Amino acid sequence: QVPLAESGGGSVQSGGSLRLSCAASGYDWSQYCRAWFRQAPGKEREGVAGIEVTGSTTYVDSVKGRFIISQDNVKNTVYLEMNSLKPEDTAMYYCAAAPRYTSCLEIFRNRKKEFKYFGQGTQVTVSS
Repeated sequence: QVPLAESGGGSVQSGGSLRLSCAASGYDWSQYCRAWFRQAPGKEREGVAGIEVTGSTTYVDSVKGRFIISQDNVKNTVYLEMNSLKPEDTAMYYCAAAPRYTSCLEIFRNRKKEFKYFGQGTQVTVSS
């Protein structure tokens, strides 16, 4: 198991911002890739953003230019800053981890099933 703990969700109006955090402890974070996923009611879980150990990032098209994923390797924490939120961003947001055996961006873009470890999730609700 890879324990992950998300925080920072809430309810905002359209156009607002939220910052999610995902803290981890007790294991070597350098051995894992980290990403954010979300799942809206009645929809499949989708990958939102991934980050490389070097800090390079990748995003699903629907959040490009609005969301920013970042990491603090000292605190073993990954963040998701969400700006210009829209009602369609309403979902449960999950921090995820995958064993790092190749580029994290490659795993996020083409091998999402490798993300097998998820936190309990934090709810984000955006009202119009």
